[in-house]
Amino acid sequence: MTTTTRHIDATPDQVWKVLEDGWLYPLWVVGASRMRAVDAGFPAVGTQLHHSVGSWPVLIDDTTEVLAVTPGHSITLKARAWPAGTADVQVVLHAEGAGTLVEMKETASAGPAKLIPPPIEAASLRWRNTETLRRLALLVEGREG
Repeated sequence: MTTTTRHIDATPDQVWKVLEDGWLYPLWVVGASRMRAVDAGFPAVGTQLHHSVGSWPVLIDDTTEVLAVTPGHSITLKARAWPAGTADVQVVLHAEGAGTLVEMKETASAGPAKLIPPPIEAASLRWRNTETLRRLALLVEGREG
């Protein structure tokens, strides 16, 4: 499992407001390019985000499902990106002074991506998730201005 962290200059509640709005998912998650639908009740366990990955004209429709959630504190997702596979992703919010330390843990859970040697997977995920958390910070901090 690869862990990436970032401090965001906003409260955990302000960060959570972005995380719980499924329509914002492609604005901060690297690889997600558009939303097609968000299940009613998201982010309740079992609800899904219906998104596409890739770039036009080569887009793959896929889903991300909520596996666990503690509102305002953490969410665990099963992110699908076939044909690469699936990944388990956990985002945890920790109050840190007047802001939030966001901790993102990810590991391949099925498919060809699970065959990638751990050091190579870690390097790739660390790069991708550093950018993902940078985008999340820009979105949250920009909204809270």
